[in-house]
Amino acid sequence: MKKVITYGTYDLLHVGHINLLRRAKELGDYLLVVLSTDEFNALKHKTAYHSYEDRKMILEAIRYVDEVIPEVSWDQKIKDVVDNDIDIFVMGHDWEGQFDFLKDYCEVIYLPRTEKISTTKIKNDLRRGEMNHHSN
Repeated sequence: MKKVITYGTYDLLHVGHINLLRRAKELGDYLLVVLSTDEFNALKHKTAYHSYEDRKMILEAIRYVDEVIPEVSWDQKIKDVVDNDIDIFVMGHDWEGQFDFLKDYCEVIYLPRTEKISTTKIKNDLRRGEMNHHSN
């Protein structure tokens, strides 16, 4: 069985998240998502709209996701990869090169992000009162 791991906050779920999760799952048989806790987000000076528990429940309902565990620190990645027998580490291409240190433990793949959508864009649009409906 080939196991894939990815990390993120996954707040205000959108098509970009689904595309990333689908493509990550297509690389293997089992997808483990490591989800930033509220406390870890605070350390990163980020605030999620939804609580960790709600974001976890939403992710667990997605067909591509097999398991969700908490991300509590920047330096848990090697331990997560080793402890969970991970074959492939996946992140968005905006993190290109940042996790190459994991190549000693597994394959590292950076996937292109879905254009024109992000949680930051959604939050900014809502602040401005813009309701742009994207259709594919």
